[in-house]
Amino acid sequence: MRLHRLEVTAFGPFADTATVDFDALSAAGLFLLSGATGAGKTSVLDAVCFALYGAVPGERNDAKRLRADQADASATPRVTLEATLAGRRFRIARSPAWQRPKKRGTGVTPQQASVVVSEHVDGAWQPLTTRLDEAGHLVTGLVGMNLTQFTQVAMLPQGRFQAFLRASSQERHQLLQQLFRTERFEQVETWLRDRRLALHRRSLEHERAVAGLVHRISETAEASAPDLAEAPLAWSSGLADSASDLAETLAAALPALREAEAAARAELESARRVAALRARHAAAARDHAALLARGGQVADLRTRLAEASRARAVGPVHRVLVRAQAAHEAAGGRADRDRAAAAELLGVPPDALSADALPGLLSAATDAAASARALLPRERERAEVVARLVAARAERGDVELGVLRNRAAGARAAAMRLPVEAAARDDAVRRVEACRELQSVRNDLVTAQLDLNQVVSARLALVEELVTLQQARLDGMAAEIAGRLAVGGGSCPVCGSEHHPHLATPAPDAPDAASEKALRRRLDDAAAEEHARARHAADLETHAAVVLQAAGSDDLDQLQEALGATATRLTATEAAAAEADALERAVARSAELDTTIAALDERLGALTAELDQARGEHPDLPSLVSHREAEARALTALREAHALLDAAALARDEADQALAATAAEAGFADVAAALVAAMTDEEVDAAQRAIDDHARALATADAVLGDDEHAAAARADAPDVDALTRAHDTAAAELTEGHAAERRETSRATRLAQLDGRLGAAASAWAPVRAELDLVAGLASFAEGKSPDNTLQMRLSAYVLGFRLSQVVDAANQRLATMSDRRYSLEHTGRRGAGERRGGLSLLVRDDWSGESRDPATLSGGETFVVSLALALGLADVIMHEVGGATLDTLFVDEGFGSLDADTLDDVMDTLDSLRDGGRVVGVVSHVAEMRDRIPTQLVVTKARSGSTLRLRG
Repeated sequence: MRLHRLEVTAFGPFADTATVDFDALSAAGLFLLSGATGAGKTSVLDAVCFALYGAVPGERNDAKRLRADQADASATPRVTLEATLAGRRFRIARSPAWQRPKKRGTGVTPQQASVVVSEHVDGAWQPLTTRLDEAGHLVTGLVGMNLTQFTQVAMLPQGRFQAFLRASSQERHQLLQQLFRTERFEQVETWLRDRRLALHRRSLEHERAVAGLVHRISETAEASAPDLAEAPLAWSSGLADSASDLAETLAAALPALREAEAAARAELESARRVAALRARHAAAARDHAALLARGGQVADLRTRLAEASRARAVGPVHRVLVRAQAAHEAAGGRADRDRAAAAELLGVPPDALSADALPGLLSAATDAAASARALLPRERERAEVVARLVAARAERGDVELGVLRNRAAGARAAAMRLPVEAAARDDAVRRVEACRELQSVRNDLVTAQLDLNQVVSARLALVEELVTLQQARLDGMAAEIAGRLAVGGGSCPVCGSEHHPHLATPAPDAPDAASEKALRRRLDDAAAEEHARARHAADLETHAAVVLQAAGSDDLDQLQEALGATATRLTATEAAAAEADALERAVARSAELDTTIAALDERLGALTAELDQARGEHPDLPSLVSHREAEARALTALREAHALLDAAALARDEADQALAATAAEAGFADVAAALVAAMTDEEVDAAQRAIDDHARALATADAVLGDDEHAAAARADAPDVDALTRAHDTAAAELTEGHAAERRETSRATRLAQLDGRLGAAASAWAPVRAELDLVAGLASFAEGKSPDNTLQMRLSAYVLGFRLSQVVDAANQRLATMSDRRYSLEHTGRRGAGERRGGLSLLVRDDWSGESRDPATLSGGETFVVSLALALGLADVIMHEVGGATLDTLFVDEGFGSLDADTLDDVMDTLDSLRDGGRVVGVVSHVAEMRDRIPTQLVVTKARSGSTLRLRG
């Protein structure tokens, strides 16, 4: 990697644009980056790192303040680096995230970080990517190192390697792991530790499973559980075998218990049968005696049933007579009620409504009802006339016809004003829109004038810069003339001499004709831009004047108020004009309604007079019709009631005669005797059932008493059923207990056999896990440096890094031998340092003058710097070899050289000078005055209130 050109703007302490030409520094090979404390020497290195990786080294990257505080508020922070990476030339332009001012209004808005990576191909820059992630992968691949490695190899940081020299093993472990990317070995440690923990958890799970099965076997067998280390499989198998033997013994005893229970059950059933026969024979004897005693009652029931059979024909006829008498009484009551109702309607006494007078009265009432109904169409017509009259008067309202005619004339006048007021409204709208456009143009004019002022200020600054450059060029004109003489020879245009023994030399930053020409081009561009912006501002002023003339005023509120008033008047006029046609129709309709109302009033008077005369004392015609129809219905109902009464009397007499004849035919003296002998169907059924039950019970008792088996049982002795029952219960209980014990022990034996099998499987599954746990635990302990076999107590990753550190020490000692006059050398030891738990990465410094090795903390300040620098250079050599021999043609050393004496400084400078082999450029960062005397080529950083600047001296 070789750096060519660096340009920073508004970055770190550099408020303006600062440029570093590394190609110009390459000729010297060794240059000094000098400046006062805080000027920004380290910021130059930060800019290189930021351009490549988008970050700066160490704690400065955490601050997130990369933009220059002194820069103009609108200036974009940017770093542009041109470098050759892997044989290809690239230009990387990066901007960090920053807060830029808002383009409109006040305040700031966040601006995201950006990057542009371009490659120089065929004489032109070809953009490759603008994505931050792609740029990071591309640069890291081309350089061959990440940011941490780059800052340790290409930029030996200020004070960092003194800390590395004196660091503990753990701190040195973390740094070396980042540099050499040995995370995989720490991942192996982590994997072994995680695997050990996982196996431990699995082993605990298997142990819990085995312990659970042992506990369940103990509960099932009702035996104490052994320890897991005391062969639980043999214990489980013995319990299962014992349970199986006991179950078989109990099963063999069951047949004898079944036979004893069967014999006791048979003897009990025989005794119960004899007892039942004896009880049935005794009951039959008692029933037979009782049935014979009830023989007289049964004979009386048979006599009553015979009389009831003869009286059966009288009952239906008697019920007909009862219904006929009830119907006659009901017909008489109805006739009385209908007569009273008709008399009340007609206004006559009830005696006047005899059967003979009914036909004439009914005919007169029917005619009167028909005459009343004939008047109903007149009543409906009158109601229709009233409704039409009400509707006409409601539609006509109380508005005078003259008022309507005046309103119609006003609406016609409003319709004539409508075009004029619409035009006024449109003009007001145009004025408001023009005023709004005027405000927008004036805002643009203010912005244009501000831009013009900035351009004018920039042009004046360029004029001042041109004057300063011309003065500087005049001051260095002798050197410029000398340069032309050195190039072409000839006589001096000032003195005419052809000999030039002491040519003037230009200052490092002296301007030349090309600089003046470039500045004049910039001034011409600024003048052209000023003219364009002035022309744009003049055009905006002209546009504003035209728009103001169209608006008539720049008071937007006043114009909007006038627009509102015009729009309100137009709305009112439109509403009034819209009523013109409706008002004309209203005038014509009002005249028509006046004529209709007069005709309806006349017709209503005629109908009212006719109906009032017809209804008489009734309130209205429907009342009259209803009364007449009610009279006719009452007389009709009375006529029907008389007819029903006559029919009911005839039916009653016929039923009485039939009942007397039926009783005589049945053999009874009168109807009363027949009714006493009659029985209901329920009574007949009950008597017959009593007779039949008595006969069946008597036959059953005779059958039992005549049976030989019942007779033999009655003659035999009574058996002791209770004693036999107790004997059977005892045998059954013994059988039940035998069955229960056999099932219980069989179930226990089966369960124990299952648990024994599961315990064997669980123990088999646990064995390989336990074996693997022992193996992994030993490996993890050894890899972590905790095993007694690991005598150095070194972790695996520390062992690998220890090898890398030994390489670094070997490379560092080659440099240290030269810088320390072969007095000091570094030693890598695996022993633990003071206060450290593990060793492997400890460093000692051997003093060949005394032959002793000691802790680096005992070195003086200068000795510490020399050893630290040698260690840093050695680490850089090893890292470059680690990343595949990446070539670094530019190297920076940022350390404190002020602590060295003159001889040691000579040795260190010789070492730094040796780093230039192969065309490498070495930059030394220091503010020590003696370094400025030793290194003539210098990049000077100067600080000021307005920001730091860079210039080349040499």
